[in-house]
Amino acid sequence: MLQRTRPTERYARGFIAALAAVAALVLAANAGPAKAAGPDADRGTTAPVEVEAAER
Repeated sequence: MLQRTRPTERYARGFIAALAAVAALVLAANAGPAKAAGPDADRGTTAPVEVEAAER
């Protein structure tokens, strides 16, 4: 039969689980897409071909 755990142990496990969850969320929030390197890094996306043809 399972023994009852002390309240202190339950609170400690819950606190550690909460810390692990917060750490995982912080790491996931900081893991974004890599920035482009090179001379064209600051340029935005190019216009689609259909838009360029319609403007002529």
